[in-house]
Amino acid sequence: VQLVESGGGLVQPGGSLRLSCAASGFTFRRFAMSWYRQAPGKERELVAGISSDGGSTNYADSVKGRFTISRDNAKNTVNLRMNSLKLEDTAVYYCYLRFLKDYWGQGTQVTVSS
Repeated sequence: VQLVESGGGLVQPGGSLRLSCAASGFTFRRFAMSWYRQAPGKERELVAGISSDGGSTNYADSVKGRFTISRDNAKNTVNLRMNSLKLEDTAVYYCYLRFLKDYWGQGTQVTVSS
């Protein structure tokens, strides 16, 4: 199993970013996927999750209405569109899969700063 995130960077408050996670090594379309984040000095937290067929999603209260998770089962990717970014969204963002055990990507840094 391999999860590779991309799309992080530096953005001003109110800006947008789109993260992508490329998955391989398993039958992607059969598994729910999630995005987590970890800010400095804080525990890793769930940001958003999506069901295997993309028909069901869930979000942390702190990102509802601003972030959108989606997936493309033909391309084996799961994406996170982040709008109206706030300073407190600064964190390393991780792609996550539960398949017999926990799998994490290497993470991508998102920094929101003016």
